[in-house]
Amino acid sequence: MEEGDHDLVTRKFYPAQAEAGFAERAPGDTPQTRHPTYRLAFRDTDFLLREELRPVRFQLELLKPEMVLEEARVGSTLVMYGSARIPSPEMAETMQAGLGYLSDRERTVQENLIAKAQYYAEAYKLARMVSERAIVEEGLRQFVVCSGGGPSIMEAANKGASDAGAESIGLNIVLPHEQAPNQYVTPYLSLNFHYFALRKMHFLIRARAVAVFPGGFGTCDELFELLTLIQTGKMKRIPIMLFGKKFWNRIVDFQGLVEEGTISAADLDLIHWCETADEAWACICEFYKLSNPIRGCD
Repeated sequence: MEEGDHDLVTRKFYPAQAEAGFAERAPGDTPQTRHPTYRLAFRDTDFLLREELRPVRFQLELLKPEMVLEEARVGSTLVMYGSARIPSPEMAETMQAGLGYLSDRERTVQENLIAKAQYYAEAYKLARMVSERAIVEEGLRQFVVCSGGGPSIMEAANKGASDAGAESIGLNIVLPHEQAPNQYVTPYLSLNFHYFALRKMHFLIRARAVAVFPGGFGTCDELFELLTLIQTGKMKRIPIMLFGKKFWNRIVDFQGLVEEGTISAADLDLIHWCETADEAWACICEFYKLSNPIRGCD
């Protein structure tokens, strides 16, 4: 008998980790024990990666981040979307110096990216500003910065939080080309996904505000899914702050959608146009009735 065997509240089954250890230490080396089918199912990677196990992998990818964030006492997040290509102000200076070696078309693209370096700076400022406030309610951390974990705008978000001495989340995803988390993501809050759908769900489960900076297909996908969820009533309203009105109105004719009758004019009220971190924070303060807003935004 072991200590606690007579205790009514002591568990009577060994935890899975202990059982795995028993299996590894089991005596015998036979054709039966060497065969893959003899492996414990939860230790059998080949089995878990089978086509039929996709529903289980979905469940695991939903459950693991939820458990990590719950254990980290993350109550809500400030999600920050944006391009992986916009340079930092320092990188923009280097790019500017090399413009003379480019073709006219390449120069135009580079100049457009350089002009957007201001949004890297504003993403950094917003993340740092919110993180420095370190809001806690009911023992849970609020407005924890959450990015896609990659470079550019995502890096700026995590760096801003890091420089404020705060932890931040990075929701990375496996891609055919190399995709590593940026160095500013808090290591134990750096999560990796296989399924885009599950990643997007975790972006929004705890989101209480979303800042969207100029971006490409991925940013547009995330923005329009968020707008659709709120427009259709599947998700309660939260502040959605679009940085770069000139950029977005060139890329998406929002007013044209109203004029064509495919959305209502009131749907545009879901969007708050911002150019600075101060304006974005003021929107959050106004929506949640927080004290000391800095100034309003449209």
